[in-house]
Amino acid sequence: MAKLLKLNVEVVTFRKKFTPIYVYYKEGEEEPIPIYCDNSERSDMQEIYKVLKNMIFVLSFHPKHSALRSVRNEVIRFS
Repeated sequence: MAKLLKLNVEVVTFRKKFTPIYVYYKEGEEEPIPIYCDNSERSDMQEIYKVLKNMIFVLSFHPKHSALRSVRNEVIRFS
């Protein structure tokens, strides 16, 4: 999804194996905002995509995250 929206991606791995996957949105030096966690459950890729799309869309209306405003139409189009 980040590639489609032309957003930067950073993957952080740990030495120990962690089952949950966490996705955060971060703009500049602000604190990252958690937008997804799978809680070690087997999630359907479509469901994960839907959750991420909805969270990005909602964040795009917040004045603090103006960078997402430009991708709002793209998020809607990828439905």
